[in-house]
Amino acid sequence: MSATTTTPTVHGWSTRALSDVAVITRRNLLRTLRLPEVLVLSASMPVIFILMFTYVFGGSIQVPGVDNYVDYLIPGILAQTVVFGSTQTGVGLAEDLSRGMIDRFRSLPMARSAVLAGRTLSDTARNLFVVCLMLVVGFLVGFRIHTGVIPALGAVALALAFGLAFSWISAFIGLSVRDVESAQAAGFVWVFPLVFASSAFVPVDTMPGWLQTFADINPVTVTVNALRALTLGGPTARPVLESLAWIAGILLVFVPLAVNRYRRAAG
Repeated sequence: MSATTTTPTVHGWSTRALSDVAVITRRNLLRTLRLPEVLVLSASMPVIFILMFTYVFGGSIQVPGVDNYVDYLIPGILAQTVVFGSTQTGVGLAEDLSRGMIDRFRSLPMARSAVLAGRTLSDTARNLFVVCLMLVVGFLVGFRIHTGVIPALGAVALALAFGLAFSWISAFIGLSVRDVESAQAAGFVWVFPLVFASSAFVPVDTMPGWLQTFADINPVTVTVNALRALTLGGPTARPVLESLAWIAGILLVFVPLAVNRYRRAAG
């Protein structure tokens, strides 16, 4: 009898939780659509980086084994795009917290994780738009995929998964600092070193020896290497698995931390 009654209860809870996540995701997406300047600002920085590194620095950067620097650059830009985009998760949650929206959500009969999952999923959807835009800009400046459609789609999916994982880090930070200005500042503090001390723009072996040690294990470097393998060619299994391991590890650590912080944030 207990098994019979437990299964529908679990199923019903799962259905309600998914419905809650869908409601929060839709709410955040509609809010983004009503504020198109947010999308413009999210896309402007990666576009500037593409143009700057292609036309200002590209001529002086030589990458062994790569004929066209843009082919080397764009996978790094994709990683940079989703990592920078993930900081908006913390900013958005800090804004909701300061406006009392978190208190309202907590008063509703919804799953505790729904607000965070909905926020991270809506930010992932925004990242998808910006990633597609970056690919279009990349093609306009000479980027070409050397592997095929399936690996290219895999690269997009991997980049989005990486951004999703970083969104949970940002969610924890945003709920911890509790105000928008601090969330914005904190986002740059932890994101910039990871992006620029990585292989996103230049090979790791061109960096000082003391920095190479960090850059080699940097999750951004690991994911950029996987993205390059999926778009430029070469062995893909190991870099992709290493990137997936980082993604899984980040989620295992920061999803519980963020959910626990959310439960305490408005208390």
